Amino acid sequence: MFAQRRPAALDPPHAQRAAPEHHTEQQARKSRGDAQRMARTRRPQRKRDRRNAGQPCEHRPDARIAPQPLGGGEAGEAAGDYNVSLPLHLSVLTPDAVRAALARDSRLLVPVGTCEQHGPHLPLGCDTLIVERLADDLSGGFGILRAPTVSYGVNTATKRPFPGNATVRRKTLHRWMNDLLGSWEQCGVDTFIILTAHGHDPHQEALSTLRTRRARVFTVDIFALDFTDYLEDPSGPTHGGELDTSLMLHLAPELVHMELAQDFLLTERQVARFRRRGAGSVPALSPGSLGRPSLASAEKGARLYKMIHDRIATRVLGALAA
Repeated sequence: MFAQRRPAALDPPHAQRAAPEHHTEQQARKSRGDAQRMARTRRPQRKRDRRNAGQPCEHRPDARIAPQPLGGGEAGEAAGDYNVSLPLHLSVLTPDAVRAALARDSRLLVPVGTCEQHGPHLPLGCDTLIVERLADDLSGGFGILRAPTVSYGVNTATKRPFPGNATVRRKTLHRWMNDLLGSWEQCGVDTFIILTAHGHDPHQEALSTLRTRRARVFTVDIFALDFTDYLEDPSGPTHGGELDTSLMLHLAPELVHMELAQDFLLTERQVARFRRRGAGSVPALSPGSLGRPSLASAEKGARLYKMIHDRIATRVLGALAA
């Protein structure tokens, strides 16, 4: 998450295109720029029956399961005034139910997390829990299928090991995701919306250069948004700091141990290096986090979550359905 926070291109005209099959990975890396956080359209959208697909839907009697029971952020509680029904979890649906859901809306939400330290006060699955909740709420609100969570990604490098950390290489994540998307595309998915809360450059490269035969791929890094008006210390890199901790205090306060939180500020030189490269490692003296988690609050997390949810709902899901 060391990449500089800046407004994300959360609308298709400014999105980054998933790499076509004849592009090399080197070419894909060269093409990364300010629009790295998303993928541009690869073909005109096929016409399907998507009546009201761009608007949050009313609850339908499909086979759905409730969102993860994450503390104060239960569906419809405190997270905002948007409509949230039960999500359409792909893993609990029958093939016929999936076919019917895709006939209504052929998009698929794919949350991708990590299993890595975010300081002594946050769980290893911090990134995963955030995008899982987003996927649940967006799925329920729009009636879009939601894939099982991919709980591992390319972790930020550390100078020392942290118990429980589990990472995969960039090529591994890239190939794994290509295989998954290929399978779902054969079943009728024509648009993938990949949600991630981890801005590490190798992780983003793996997700933003995915290849499909025809389907469109949009990769949304939720932490690439501009949080200037929502944070007290928005200037530096974040990893287990004010942003992460606030979101977790809102979504799963029972998993946050604020008595263990430690502020760890970077020098201007370190900040500049991380902003320039986006692939730096956590300093050896760090407790595993960066920034100022002491500034976090559940109220701040509720405002942040609503902004993230609403931005994706209007500029990604709403725009794609137009």
